[in-house]
Amino acid sequence: MQKNWWKIDSETLIDTPFLAVYEDLVRQNIEKLISYVKGDTKKLRPHIKTHKNGEILELFKIYNIKKVKCATIAEAELAANHKMEDILLAYQPVGLKAERWISLIEKFPEIHFSTITDNLKTASDLNEIAKKNDLVLSVYLDLNTGMNRTGFPLSENWTDLINDIQKLENIKFEGIHIYDGHIKGTVEERKQEASKAFDLITSKINEDIKIVAGGSNTFPFYAEQENVECSSGTFVFWDSNYQTNLPEQDFKPALVIVGTIISKPTKSTFCIDIGYKAVSSENPIDKRLVILSDENLIPISHSEEHLVVENKGENEYQIGDIIYAEPYHVCPTVALYDNVQAVNKKHQIYVNWPVGARGRKNTI
Repeated sequence: MQKNWWKIDSETLIDTPFLAVYEDLVRQNIEKLISYVKGDTKKLRPHIKTHKNGEILELFKIYNIKKVKCATIAEAELAANHKMEDILLAYQPVGLKAERWISLIEKFPEIHFSTITDNLKTASDLNEIAKKNDLVLSVYLDLNTGMNRTGFPLSENWTDLINDIQKLENIKFEGIHIYDGHIKGTVEERKQEASKAFDLITSKINEDIKIVAGGSNTFPFYAEQENVECSSGTFVFWDSNYQTNLPEQDFKPALVIVGTIISKPTKSTFCIDIGYKAVSSENPIDKRLVILSDENLIPISHSEEHLVVENKGENEYQIGDIIYAEPYHVCPTVALYDNVQAVNKKHQIYVNWPVGARGRKNTI
């Protein structure tokens, strides 16, 4: 990548902290994703939880990506508003969520919606609400392959559950959903672990049953499998976590946090306006962000509006200097902002892109 690729024309800077998104790098990442499936965009169902952004969805359509996966009904509504043709809510709609899900489907009858379930009780509840509203709901069976977060246990008799779901009059069984974000390690270790569950599943189902599978960790494995839709999402922006732990995937960082030095409390430390409210902070302080251009700037203290950094190098910094940092975990970082600032090839901020599904609810 170009040296100092992140630096923005000072004439276009806005008040910090803010997120800068580099559109040409986002496009390169989309093209790289497509190359993994050898140009067959029908194999792609990217998750939109990373960006929650309508402008990214418009880019997907330019590249003939027409299916997406969502975690919230707000994300699904955003995708529908941008006329994505096929939207999977990979979050079991229970209670009031089921009613909102019906409202969304009724609002956009031209779009194919589907969701997941991991038990017969919820599937039956969805069947009843579908019958009441004269609808047929498309449903995937969510299988637990080791994440232990949701899903029917792979070790139990899930094929009988499929048979029971298929008997429900107002439910259409679409296929199998797998998320295996627990799989870590080297490329070969991840491939071996993912293939264990995948081989077991495919040995028990017909070839025409669709599988939606994986996240960033296992994307390259599923990209090579037949009749599988791949649902990675972080590729659009990437982050320092995946740069470190998934080095074989040649996606480029396309988002940075821009901050300002606001104080120099000691000779060797300074404070930046990138606090908890500006970067995801669920990890230890050494795994929240990486300051670009100077590896000798080490975060030592963090609070709501302040990030204190120790300067262990010889470069001099002044109050008012601009600092660029790459988040360790980009998805929840984006969710902290109402907008991201789009940067063009001339390194100029030229427009802001709303984080349209940041909230829990849009209109439904």
